[in-house]
Amino acid sequence: MSAALRVGVAGLGTVGASVIRLLDERRTALEALSGRGIQVTAVSARDRSRDRGIDLSNVRWHDDPVDVATDENVDLVVELIGGSNGAAKDVVEAALKRGKPVVTANKALLAEHGLDLAALAEENGAALAFEAAVAGGIPVIKALREALPASRLTRISGILNGTCNFILSRMEEEGLSFADALVEAQRLGYAEADPTFDVGGFDTAHKLSILTSLAFGTQIDANSIYVEGIASIAPLDLAMADELGYRIKLLGVATRTDAGIEQRVHPTMVPKSSAIAQVMGVTNAVAIDGSAIGELTLVGPGAGGGATATAVISDIVDVARGAVRLPFGLPVALLEKAEKAPIRTHKGGYYIRLSVVDQPGTAAAIATRMAEQGISLESILQRKPRDKKQSESSDTDVKTVPLVLITHATSEDAARRALDAVLADGHIHGSPQVIRIETE
Repeated sequence: MSAALRVGVAGLGTVGASVIRLLDERRTALEALSGRGIQVTAVSARDRSRDRGIDLSNVRWHDDPVDVATDENVDLVVELIGGSNGAAKDVVEAALKRGKPVVTANKALLAEHGLDLAALAEENGAALAFEAAVAGGIPVIKALREALPASRLTRISGILNGTCNFILSRMEEEGLSFADALVEAQRLGYAEADPTFDVGGFDTAHKLSILTSLAFGTQIDANSIYVEGIASIAPLDLAMADELGYRIKLLGVATRTDAGIEQRVHPTMVPKSSAIAQVMGVTNAVAIDGSAIGELTLVGPGAGGGATATAVISDIVDVARGAVRLPFGLPVALLEKAEKAPIRTHKGGYYIRLSVVDQPGTAAAIATRMAEQGISLESILQRKPRDKKQSESSDTDVKTVPLVLITHATSEDAARRALDAVLADGHIHGSPQVIRIETE
């Protein structure tokens, strides 16, 4: 049997501690799978005195996490510090420059520096593995990179942020406002004290950029992603979605189109009958569409110490077995710079909620503006708010009511032009609520 693989762990938060615990608990099984032992020999963390529920008495401590990468008794570095720059980037670069394999769960680092780090890994013959960076315990990275080479992929979409899915689920189930559901998510530890990165859609965008590269053989380009968060979603929107046969989910979607690669993150209405609509709470889901497979949907825990640590350990086992794969499936030099498909070229159905002046002829005037842009309306629904949570605040004395339009498939550009005209007419107050409808 080969000598044990010596592992250094930089970052001992929930995931880092879970990795060390599971490596110990599953020691015998992992040794059988790997053909060699796996031993944690060095760690780095800011607080040495904190009780993490694991035995670190025989492990070398480093105050500077970069020292984990340079430690002569470390063969593989696990980076669990987080963040796109600073110590996390320094640790990964230091390890790869020395030809040491790296396992990371850091989607922000990969979204910003993934191509450079992959090139560095190639140059030095080192593995750069990141199964845990997207969708926690769902093995979507391996599926895209290793299991589907015979299928030309056309679309990848999914629920990639458990915090947002939990908030939307609670808003739907209990009729909570976004603010109240967020407070509950924070109380339960699903949302950070500053939740902007999650609820603003940026976490999903980072993950989507990685999946897009793997799915389509393109360079990572997180800046090309159109991003909307969920803070504008109101209980009325969820109630209307329910009445119309939909649920609202924050989706990340990447699609091959004639105009290029379309990448977008935004609240989306999905049919209740769809598999992705059944995914509630903090669970994640990824749907992959391809020429030879149709649609493949993977569902599982998207976060949490155990789920994420399991994904980290799967990469460690691969390295222990001698598997060194190209990080993004192709050499960096062969990854294409994708043509960006602007969001205004997107075509689909739309849910549009307007706060309209309550007077005769308003709905007809709005419908006329839609028709001028070639937009066919499936339905027009006018509802009195059922309670205060579903009402819309107004800083005017003008009486308004919610008016909901459901369009047939149209372009984003046409929808925006029509809404600009409606705003100019003065028939509505406040900003329109626009939610795209996905039927695929």
